[in-house]
Amino acid sequence: MKILLLSRYGRLGASSRVRLFQYLPFLESKGWKINVSALFSDSYLQALYSDQPRGMQVVTGYWKRFKVLIQAKKYDLIWIEKESFPFMPVLSEYLLFKAGTPYVVDYDDALFHRYDQHHNRLVRLFCGHKIDAVMKHAALVIAGNEYLADRARMAGAQRVEIIPTVVDLKRYTVTSSTSNEPLIIGWIGSPTTSNYLLTIAPIIKSLVKHFNVRFVAVGASEDILKGLPIDVQSWSESGEVQLIQKFDIGIMPLIDSPWERGKCGYKLIQYMACGLPVVASPIGVNKQIIEHGVNGFLAHDLNEWEQMLSRLLSDHSLRQHMGVKGRTQVESWYSMDVQAPRLEELMASELR
Repeated sequence: MKILLLSRYGRLGASSRVRLFQYLPFLESKGWKINVSALFSDSYLQALYSDQPRGMQVVTGYWKRFKVLIQAKKYDLIWIEKESFPFMPVLSEYLLFKAGTPYVVDYDDALFHRYDQHHNRLVRLFCGHKIDAVMKHAALVIAGNEYLADRARMAGAQRVEIIPTVVDLKRYTVTSSTSNEPLIIGWIGSPTTSNYLLTIAPIIKSLVKHFNVRFVAVGASEDILKGLPIDVQSWSESGEVQLIQKFDIGIMPLIDSPWERGKCGYKLIQYMACGLPVVASPIGVNKQIIEHGVNGFLAHDLNEWEQMLSRLLSDHSLRQHMGVKGRTQVESWYSMDVQAPRLEELMASELR
């Protein structure tokens, strides 16, 4: 069985890395032959994160994507991350559908809102229902959460399945508990998502005054967080787990908007896989991942953020108890061991 995997990014892109690439060794062990073709290179993301021009990378990526799609008939199945060509009408997916070449499409965020809520009227006009059409013509839509799955069903998708974003527990181990002095409240993300930390800026400033605590942000933008008492540390794929293991508490603040409701809570799963208690905004899938008061806390406003973090900072046994519960939940549902066989079965079923 031959698959053409059309990823959005290379390994530097978190969505491509965790939604697609980490499954490849398992699928290949089952006899799948997979050709990977990324739309945007790592140099594109590096330019994006540093706010540099990236027009040439876009042109190169689109041309490469066009050439590989011409050969789509060579494959038994096309596996697409989100869409073939961003900000272009739904043509390639429609042609695959008409040619009888089945494709599977994967979503880990509410990409449809990038179009149907775009500030430009022409984008809304020509692409507002694009992702609905991509979903409708797909043989299978794989969604990271119920919010995304509901959109696929409303679009008329033939088949919709939910596979959460997961971690490989062979990488994410729980280290021996040590008493950090100071304690560390940690966040992991990218420069483009650093602004979520600004929503709890008053709490960060308050807690460092009243507790022996450090705030660490892995992969964040120093410019965005300038003026806050946050230690910004560089992200790397090889070092991310070791950095998370140094945290005592993991956080995920969000704003409540349609885009955030489509997020898959990956950083929460990373924290919990390392045996950490978590505090997060009660937005979207966060409300499913976190059982309030059991494996973490959901904080609705700044007052609750301060209360919940203060409680965890003051209670070592509570941090340990919640960390154990979180790890157990990851083992039962949010792990490669559970989801990789499900994905392989879903893909195989489209070729029977």
